[in-house]
Amino acid sequence: MTQTVAVIDYGSGNLHSVAKAVERAGQSRVLVTADAKEIQSADRVVLPGVGAMGDCMQGLHERGLDLVVLRVIHEKPLMGVCVGMQILTESGEESAGVDALGVFPGRITLFPKSMKNRKGHALKVPHMGWNEVEQRQHPMWNGIADRTRFYFVHSYRYADATAEFAVGICKHGTPFAAALSKPNVFAVQFHPEKSHDAGIHLYRNFLTWDGAC
Repeated sequence: MTQTVAVIDYGSGNLHSVAKAVERAGQSRVLVTADAKEIQSADRVVLPGVGAMGDCMQGLHERGLDLVVLRVIHEKPLMGVCVGMQILTESGEESAGVDALGVFPGRITLFPKSMKNRKGHALKVPHMGWNEVEQRQHPMWNGIADRTRFYFVHSYRYADATAEFAVGICKHGTPFAAALSKPNVFAVQFHPEKSHDAGIHLYRNFLTWDGAC
């Protein structure tokens, strides 16, 4: 039986690019939806996000989908993408200190503007382009080589790369968490849908992931 994957539509996110990438990853019925019943009845859920963290949280609140997200993570696998990862933390300094969903402890902060590379040149913010992700053991990395490069576009990050639930680490000036996980939740700062074969492989792993860490 074909499983259903709901891509949450709350007015922000690379919705159709994510949906197409999930479709490419394997046989599944992909719904881009803001309907709480469709999200709750799906087998798996993707929480995308682009732009400002505050706008994303507002979009979830206005549609009542913040409570839906908190409910479904106790029932089925959910994957957060980019700002979709950030809004799973407690808060962010962007948008005047927006409160987020609190699935993971900690907050999202701006990259320091004083960062420099090895040659002493200022590093650009936003962090944009391909970068290596150092893996910590997790079933979602199955078949993906350690330090595979994924595509990033962001100015804010989860800075605590040593957190026990940080399962992917990247470095732009200083290390930051590129992937966070707990039971039924796997969330990444990068864009799998823009990361070519490695990104499709990650979505393919999501389609068979049982939610265990």
